[in-house]
Amino acid sequence: MQPIFLIGYMGCGKSTLGRAVSALTGMRFIDLDSYIESRYGMAITEIFSAYGEDGFRQREHEMLVEVSSFSDVLVACGGGTPCFGDNIGLMNRCGLTVFLEAGVARLHQRLMQGRHKRPLIVGMDSAQLLSFICESLKKREPFYSQASIRFKSDLLDCEADKETTARRFINEVIENCNLYRK
Repeated sequence: MQPIFLIGYMGCGKSTLGRAVSALTGMRFIDLDSYIESRYGMAITEIFSAYGEDGFRQREHEMLVEVSSFSDVLVACGGGTPCFGDNIGLMNRCGLTVFLEAGVARLHQRLMQGRHKRPLIVGMDSAQLLSFICESLKKREPFYSQASIRFKSDLLDCEADKETTARRFINEVIENCNLYRK
């Protein structure tokens, strides 16, 4: 089975849903940022510091090419991954792209809670973060909209919701696309 690429804005649930689906299907889960860190022996922030955004994006692209050749994997991409170079085209050619959509209010709530872990938004207050999310989504929508499938990911904030959403993903995305064989 070709890879399934989970794309969408930060906080939409790519890693959360990917892990939950992986647990239910046995498919391998790859968080692209973690994969990059492992391969380069550096944190993403260190790669940015050492090589700048262009250097990071080049490394990200190289690792995306690598994981694109894997079978039976779910790949959670960084929020900006599809927006650079021809990454969205590469993902569409090599596998199935799924745009995880969460509402702005849900993204805001999740990112407010976890902003201390995200250098891009760490110092923002609630109003600044809301404005940032809205502006960023407008810029990224042309890339996200090129995904093969759109999937609502608002319900991932408790264990029961994670399992329900993961089962819905398996049914609506994997089984309906004849990608998963038990």
